[in-house]
Amino acid sequence: MKNLFDNTQVAFSLKSDTELNRAYFLFKIIANKPLVRIGTAVTNFALKANLPIEGFIRATVFDHFCGGVSEEDCIAVIDKMFTKGVCSVLDYAVEGKEEEEEFDRVLEKTLRLITFAKAKTAIPFAVFKPTAFGRLELYQAISEEKKISLSEIEEWNRVVARFDKVSKAAYDNDVALLIDAEESWMQCAVDNLVADMMRKYNKTKPIVFNTLQMYRWDRLEYLQKLHKKAKNEGFHIGIKLVRGAYMEKEIERSEEMEYLSPLCATKEDTDENYNVALRYMIDNIDSVAVFAGTHNESSTYFLMRLMQEMKLKNNDSRIWFGQLYGMSDNISFNLAANGYNVAKYLPFGPVKDVMPYLIRRAEENTSVAGQTTRELKMIKMERNRRKGR
Repeated sequence: MKNLFDNTQVAFSLKSDTELNRAYFLFKIIANKPLVRIGTAVTNFALKANLPIEGFIRATVFDHFCGGVSEEDCIAVIDKMFTKGVCSVLDYAVEGKEEEEEFDRVLEKTLRLITFAKAKTAIPFAVFKPTAFGRLELYQAISEEKKISLSEIEEWNRVVARFDKVSKAAYDNDVALLIDAEESWMQCAVDNLVADMMRKYNKTKPIVFNTLQMYRWDRLEYLQKLHKKAKNEGFHIGIKLVRGAYMEKEIERSEEMEYLSPLCATKEDTDENYNVALRYMIDNIDSVAVFAGTHNESSTYFLMRLMQEMKLKNNDSRIWFGQLYGMSDNISFNLAANGYNVAKYLPFGPVKDVMPYLIRRAEENTSVAGQTTRELKMIKMERNRRKGR
């Protein structure tokens, strides 16, 4: 098992020399914080000024991290990855919309994606972000149990109806549904709503999945309480486990508002928290399904060892490994080559609308210690291997 993820021939088997060189170029830029900041500012300005740069973005950063501008546009990428056993999770990555019409439009898009997924074995999950169905400020008000107006009550009822409609569609089509996590100050409302969906649609197996960000020190306790509730009330739980993607925002807010940070004190504490949650779920695998979203090789090896200890098959349908498209191919494709269930998050959407996602991805890669360095090391190894062929 050791050094499984160093096999770059398997990792980059689908990449041409041109695509490999583009990846090297992109990660070299991402490794430079000042360059990322400048590039972000210039890109935002150019898009707002309607300068003709979408073609350049599409040919570089967009095509590396995204599958296409529509679900149909993603089919070639989906089918190509599936030849190597890697599945896809189509992620409509348009962010920052706050109008009711937009929420309803994303709902209809998500419903179409569920139907789309049902027709393709290569797409085992659908996914959406809570703020694609409602305003962050409304989730926050509900989380903090603030008194809300009659119009806000009606607005919240529409959010609940959207969650229910998409969860029922997932249940009716037998397509698992991942619900992403966002900022901690709005998460309580999401947790309660997702638990209601689990209670309703996870009676025989996990269909609806909540997402736990394990850089939060309180999430393990939440998992244990949710599992206890599920056992008492007779439903299964689906959990997508991640480390978390809003670190800078969480730290800034807790410092500004002078409350205890919800984040673990150190990276090591987060890693431990993540692994303890993995062990808890594998120990209770008869009533829990796991989607381990991670680019961390140690945690991936750890989950593989847990599966061996429990004598679980590599392709046990209750356990999935997940990475983002354009990242950690050394993990995804080597896992798939060894028979594990693997799915890449495949973002898509109009180039201009997906830019906030792409900028966030670049900023996260810049701030995560070692991630970009590891990507570059793997790409260099494969380039050298090809030169020596």
